[in-house]
Amino acid sequence: MAVSIALIGFGEVGGIFAADLKKAGAPTVATYDIKLDDPSLAPALREKAAASGVRIAESAADAIAGADIVISAVTASSVLAVAEAAAAHLKPAQFFFDVNSASPETKRMAARAVEASGAHYVEGAVMAPVPAPRLNVPILAGGPRAKAAALMLNALGMNVCPVSDTHGRASAMKLCRSIMIKGIEALIIDCARSAKAWDVEAEVYASLEDTFPGVDFARLAETMAGRVRQHGVRRAAEMREAADMVADLGLNDALVRAVAEAQERGATQPIPEPEKKAVRA
Repeated sequence: MAVSIALIGFGEVGGIFAADLKKAGAPTVATYDIKLDDPSLAPALREKAAASGVRIAESAADAIAGADIVISAVTASSVLAVAEAAAAHLKPAQFFFDVNSASPETKRMAARAVEASGAHYVEGAVMAPVPAPRLNVPILAGGPRAKAAALMLNALGMNVCPVSDTHGRASAMKLCRSIMIKGIEALIIDCARSAKAWDVEAEVYASLEDTFPGVDFARLAETMAGRVRQHGVRRAAEMREAADMVADLGLNDALVRAVAEAQERGATQPIPEPEKKAVRA
């Protein structure tokens, strides 16, 4: 069955998905992004869309009209507002696939808004960075129609795995994992900076590698610092959603919010060279 796609959000993830879905045989792929309303940003987006054969819609309503599946790929802070706005234009039998990083409760509220229109809400949790695997990135899906959405999207080359009939569980799986991954990044970066200041990197990394055999901590510290510099703002937003999840459970969210702050600092503030505190004899 031919499946027509609409992308709300044409940033990194939306742009990759739109281009690859068009290449995979989706008969029509339309997109809308609020940045198209900015004269300084619109030309680059239009050029990117033209190169991929993707139609730039005049509005979210224009993109949604006639689409079998609407994919929401926006910022974490916009998830609920976009779902509520889209609900005004969705029709029964359309699918709204929300692949954004948001708390389980945010996804549940988005689901209620979308399902009130008669459309099907499917939550998606993207489980790895998109640029390398592109359309084949693993995505967990949840909701009563997750299996149906996965069948249509996987036929176009996506890698969607239904994990629950209940909204919120797929996002909980992602965000619980993210607390660990983003927290480890923040810890390793601070560890590496401090070890460098004291000129004890070799000893610290050797000790860590004794405890965790097979992990190259020097390389990991360098890699993770690069990831935070490039993606820290987006990851900070994701960690704030994770903190909301923790708070919703009645747990202390201070540590998770501290990780969000560390991610944002790593992306937005220059990393100063640490003051040397010791000189190797």
